[in-house]
Amino acid sequence: MTSYPIYLDYNSTTPCDPAVLEEMLPFFTQQFGNAASRSHAYGWIAEEAVDIARERVASLIGAGPSEVIFTSGATESVNLALQGVAEAYVRKGDHLITWATEHRAVLDGCDRLEQKGCRITRLSVDSQGLPNLQALEDAIDAQTVLISMMYANNETGVIMPVREVSAIAHRHAVLFFCDATQAVGKRPVDVVADGIDLMAFTAHKMYGPKGVGALYLRRKAPRATVTPMLYGGGHERGLRSGTLNVPGIAGFGKAADICREQMEEEGSRLLRLRDRLVEPLLCIPGVHFNGRRESLLPHVANLSFSIPGGDMLLRRLTSKLAISSGSACSSASLSPSHVLKAMGLKDADALASVRFSLGRFTTGEEVDMAAQTLLEMITPLAKG
Repeated sequence: MTSYPIYLDYNSTTPCDPAVLEEMLPFFTQQFGNAASRSHAYGWIAEEAVDIARERVASLIGAGPSEVIFTSGATESVNLALQGVAEAYVRKGDHLITWATEHRAVLDGCDRLEQKGCRITRLSVDSQGLPNLQALEDAIDAQTVLISMMYANNETGVIMPVREVSAIAHRHAVLFFCDATQAVGKRPVDVVADGIDLMAFTAHKMYGPKGVGALYLRRKAPRATVTPMLYGGGHERGLRSGTLNVPGIAGFGKAADICREQMEEEGSRLLRLRDRLVEPLLCIPGVHFNGRRESLLPHVANLSFSIPGGDMLLRRLTSKLAISSGSACSSASLSPSHVLKAMGLKDADALASVRFSLGRFTTGEEVDMAAQTLLEMITPLAKG
């Protein structure tokens, strides 16, 4: 029996899969060793668990195990990529390029680099959230060291032209960094085929635990390197010191395995459920899709409710539906979404927009209940 509130905020975080939790539990108690302890069995068992997880995570993205660096999450991975590249390649140049619709971890990281003397170009997107590739070509100069683009937008679900952008970057001998936090585990991501040099992602967006993420660093030409942000102990090939979160890493590995096995079938299921949720809503005048619908993650829909009281919709639905107005990292702000504003939405429409994101444990019954709840609330408002 489905009960309220119905969780439709899987882009914010996902519940830990029971199989993932089961994988983690022994490393909290019986097998609690430090993976850096090389002189006894407790450490060997922990090290082996990390090695297995590294192989699993690498396999999910088409990388080699030695190319995966474990971190505390996507935000740390993003910062290590941006700051690490800026410092490591300072002799080559001081220019980085990104887009106005990136996650705050990227945008705030670039702001910090700008304060330290780097030049940052923030490119715009069109009304569907997609970039102008010619504008990217024109922005690259002899001092450009990194292009940073997300794989799929966290607020709209729009999938970006990653392969086209990486090809442009490499044609100009520039590194390409991808924040793939919302894409990995949800759709096929292959760092080789996609031409990605550095990539950030995290476990808790793919039914793993919070507090563990990864940074992919290409080891083959063009080889990518970063200057560490954390020092002390030389863990993770000296690129990220600190005692490894063995339970979290083991869970990350299990989560990666499950996603790899279920991704195709699960994507098709979620696409059907998403359309089942939004189609009735789109029949109401004033309800609009944000982003290019033909280029979306299968489980995400961002809708604008340009109707009287649409800006209060999220607050009115709090007890019924767990949904959001955008990124969980900035949901405390009363300001309109920077992503939607960059796509050309007016403040009022951006404030009246809601993100629905479905996941592994979303059921058809929940979707039908959510749609009915929304229709009951929205229809009278739309009629005025």
